[in-house]
Amino acid sequence: MNFDLIVIGSGPGGYVAAIRAAQLGMNVAVVERESLGGICLNWGCIPTKALLKSAQVFEYIKHAADYGITVDKAKPDFENIVKRSRGVADGMSKGIQFLLRKNKITVIDGNAKLLRGKMVEVTAADGKKSEYSANHIVLATGARAKALPNLPIDGTKVIEYRKAMSLEKQPKRLVVVGAGAIGVEFAYFYNTIGTEVTVVEFLEQGLVPREDPEVSKELTKIFKKEGINVLANTSVESVDTNGKTCKVKTKDRKTGAENIIECDVVLSAAGVTPNTENLGLEALGITTDRGVVKVDEFYRTNVPGIYAIGDIVPGPALAHVASAEGIICVEAIAGHHPQPLDYNNIPSCTYCWPEIASVGYTEQAAKDAGYEIKVGKFPFTASGKAKASGSASGFVKLIFDAKYGEFLGAHMIGANVTEMIAEVVVARKLETTGLEIVKAVHPHPTMSEAVMEAAAAAYGEVIHL
Repeated sequence: MNFDLIVIGSGPGGYVAAIRAAQLGMNVAVVERESLGGICLNWGCIPTKALLKSAQVFEYIKHAADYGITVDKAKPDFENIVKRSRGVADGMSKGIQFLLRKNKITVIDGNAKLLRGKMVEVTAADGKKSEYSANHIVLATGARAKALPNLPIDGTKVIEYRKAMSLEKQPKRLVVVGAGAIGVEFAYFYNTIGTEVTVVEFLEQGLVPREDPEVSKELTKIFKKEGINVLANTSVESVDTNGKTCKVKTKDRKTGAENIIECDVVLSAAGVTPNTENLGLEALGITTDRGVVKVDEFYRTNVPGIYAIGDIVPGPALAHVASAEGIICVEAIAGHHPQPLDYNNIPSCTYCWPEIASVGYTEQAAKDAGYEIKVGKFPFTASGKAKASGSASGFVKLIFDAKYGEFLGAHMIGANVTEMIAEVVVARKLETTGLEIVKAVHPHPTMSEAVMEAAAAAYGEVIHL
């Protein structure tokens, strides 16, 4: 069969690219070896948020008395929490199936491999091979958990994120290796439902090391208050899984002091690695760098007619990035003139509690880029809505260029900040200045008022501090 476009992978990059291409009049096929929706819908973004919501509800119940409500003793049902999460994921995957069918997109099950002449060979589960041709082929095969040399994943005692959201039994003690978004989200979830949690991070900043240092410091303070053991600037030297428990050997990178942490399960959350093996890239001469496919601003590889998007190309491995890249890629294929993606205006969100959201420059990065800056910060302890809702932890921090008022960056930690960050993304896209944010009337009482107040603080006009 011949298609205008074949997309390999149906995650948030692949299925979005396929649907947009179909909207533009192309005859499209999607090849998927597992479940429609990819990691995001089945084992990433969506089911983890379901787990985190269960943890948040349990936390509300534990603190019901703070809201004047008496609740009999509650306890988490781990099996049913996991069951609910899997049900949400299954429902979303069926939704993608509906969308592809609605847009008349052919779904081909199996493992894909590129052949010369813009051909794709697909091997089905029964071993049967079929060949398909296309004018254009988009690679959207995503990524998987990165395996560390001294932390081999066995799927039982040393696990990755997929297993962490589908364990049969709740561990009493958990060590999380890596304090990025995946690590801190699972640390929050398991700690909230009663697991003893230790987080080990190699980098000196500790929790969420890619975020603004003030955000990292605030989250560390909150996590420690909640009983999570946080070890920053610490390496995992080895893990002994021979006994009934795991013995994690750690080393303080500053002092050299070694320690043994005993636990039931170790979660390896040290990032992801691209799924580019066995795709036939080498045979076609497609240029890669340590497994990452090199592309131009419209996601064209060095081989005409072959494109790549999402976690297998340079840039942040985020679902919304993959979707945006997929749309830009197919619109360029269709002869439109899309704007290249502005990677400095990509929001980053972490869904632990409190939530974290950021976009643009950190304070230090702005200084390093040569800007003279104005910085405004507004704590949620001064927010009426935050106090009324019982969620007064955290703050909003905004950074502006002192000369022209350019909106350089935003860094938030607090309740619902993953919803609030979109205001900043749009404002930066529209080249809104700091003073325009100050003068834009925000509704009261809302959490989003903190954005206006932080901007006002940068310009010496803050009212409620």
